[in-house]
Amino acid sequence: MSSRYDIVVIGAGHNGLTAAALLAKHGQKVLVLERRDVVGGLAAGEEFHPGYHTTGVLHDTSGVRRWVIDELDLSQHGLELRKTSPAVLVPNSEGTGYLHYRDPEKAHKEIAAFSESDADNYYRYRSFLQRITPVLRKVFDELPPDVESLGLSDLWDLGKKAISLRLLGKNDMMEIFRIAPMCVADWLNEWFETELVKAAMAAPAIHNSVAGPWSPGSNLNLLLAETQGDSAVVGGPQALLSALAKSAAAQGAEVRTGTPVRRVNIESGKAWGVTLEDGEVIEAAKVVASCHPRHLFLDLVEPRFLPFEFQQNVERYRTRGTAAKIDLALSAYPEFSCRPDAKADIIRNGETLDDLERAFDAVKYRRFSERPVLDVWVPTIDSSALAPEGHHVFSVLVHFAPYELDGGWSEAKKEKLYEAAMETLAEYAPGVRQAVVGRRILSPADLEERYGVNGGHLHHGEHSTDQLLSRPTPECVRYRTPFPGLFLCGSGSHPGGGITCAPGGLAVRSIL
Repeated sequence: MSSRYDIVVIGAGHNGLTAAALLAKHGQKVLVLERRDVVGGLAAGEEFHPGYHTTGVLHDTSGVRRWVIDELDLSQHGLELRKTSPAVLVPNSEGTGYLHYRDPEKAHKEIAAFSESDADNYYRYRSFLQRITPVLRKVFDELPPDVESLGLSDLWDLGKKAISLRLLGKNDMMEIFRIAPMCVADWLNEWFETELVKAAMAAPAIHNSVAGPWSPGSNLNLLLAETQGDSAVVGGPQALLSALAKSAAAQGAEVRTGTPVRRVNIESGKAWGVTLEDGEVIEAAKVVASCHPRHLFLDLVEPRFLPFEFQQNVERYRTRGTAAKIDLALSAYPEFSCRPDAKADIIRNGETLDDLERAFDAVKYRRFSERPVLDVWVPTIDSSALAPEGHHVFSVLVHFAPYELDGGWSEAKKEKLYEAAMETLAEYAPGVRQAVVGRRILSPADLEERYGVNGGHLHHGEHSTDQLLSRPTPECVRYRTPFPGLFLCGSGSHPGGGITCAPGGLAVRSIL
């Protein structure tokens, strides 16, 4: 049995749905194949305890590209953007903690409580970021240059980027060159003196990474976090997925869930379709993969077709997961000692840069941190229907819990990780344990098995300098692969992971 489509998309995560909707909008007959019984991948919400729902493994939707929203008319399918970015509560054991705002006007009073000079410097810090944002968005919101075979169009694109960089002025241009390779701790130390403020700002640069604040190159991730983000989606990842699925259906794209792919079919070096696990053959002029690059090339493409050097490059592509996921069903929002009346959407621990560095240290020795870095999102603040009335969900990413744990992951190790996370959280919210009515613990190994992310890495590969601009390998630049007719469109391709829809949207430009 076989059927014929213009394009088959492997994986119905947010990037796969983005690519499918845009391709269908351009008149292509598109089929999306999803291994799981639900669409959404790492952004898919589900009930983890009776009556309590999570909005997915990944939380942050502030990176969703406005041009994707506009091209797919997602607002017509129910998508709304928040008017302001939520504050991040960074508690401390002694004092009133710190509420971190992107808006310098809102942040001034909070920072001034620690340091007037830091509060003034935050205006200058955000002003600098505002100036360089258009340049960095040009780099990460457009097709990357074909570094292997630069043609006239590639040289023209590089020239335009160089001109936009030069138009910043000499000082800002040289500053970008200086700070991108730095460690985030050094750069923030140049701006601020308050440890709590610096730790709050440094945290996003080291989340989902094999790096601490003193690791070279970590500052690039801070620059990306600060310049690529915008307003988050009301209702979080689940609301985004709903709008994407409706848009794809409206454009005529077909989605099949519970349909794993066994093999990408290749003949004479060219991809011509896929074979499903049940033996069904689906013919297609092009195959587009939003799944992990290692899964695509090492599992779905037969080894005999892989050029030796390319196979080595794929195997070298680093995808070492360092985050676990804990979902907590709570009977009430636990009170934080430093801010008894606060009900923040986001809570992050770490009172100093050294606290973050010590948490990272454990990964180097294949251990998880006994005082992990927690990235806690409370989706029930925005969407109360996710839990019974008055109850809440804490969606917790536990950082510096390595996939390659010494001795491997077991139920006993997961319990120890849970205790370490709860002890850290209870230091700031003493009543949190008493409020827990249900829980779920997913180790990096669980994340790999459940979501198909090689090594348990939530970005489909590390965001290190060498793996951002040529991602995942030089042979796959511009979403192409060594096999004509086979393309990438997932987080393992440019410009990387997170809930952005950028890889899916940009890949379409190359595919068409």
